[in-house]
Amino acid sequence: MIEETGRVVAVEPDAVWVETLRRSACESCTARNGCGHKLLDSERAGSRARLRVLNPDMVLYTGDQIVLGIPEGALVRGALMIYLMPLLLLFAGALLGSQLSLNQTDLSAPLGVAGLAVGFLINRWYSQSRAADPRLQPHIMRRLCPDPAVKMASPAEY
Repeated sequence: MIEETGRVVAVEPDAVWVETLRRSACESCTARNGCGHKLLDSERAGSRARLRVLNPDMVLYTGDQIVLGIPEGALVRGALMIYLMPLLLLFAGALLGSQLSLNQTDLSAPLGVAGLAVGFLINRWYSQSRAADPRLQPHIMRRLCPDPAVKMASPAEY
């Protein structure tokens, strides 16, 4: 389970809105000095991300510090689907286009681009069809000790 800490910023009847701080993994990487990702990631580091997390059975209040978790398998499957599917269809389209050349016209580029577009459309359909799957959503693992400096709202205020 991949875990991340966050702070509850809003409470709904069946979900909470959680704000997390985006951190970069570049500081622990051995290739950080020679990698272009560090430069790109430095723009986002420190920014905040908000996400809606289902909360069926835990009483939480605004300001609570919580730990979110997502299964590693869900993350790996999502990454493979997002990156590998369009790439495979790009290559398949290019190979098909090179085999179907009409009148010495190479169709590998247009069919490769078409395969890439089909891969993006499949990803869109896949993500929309799986958006409500609770197995793929982040889960609230546990509540951390509340910060005494944060004023807790009473349940009546919700």
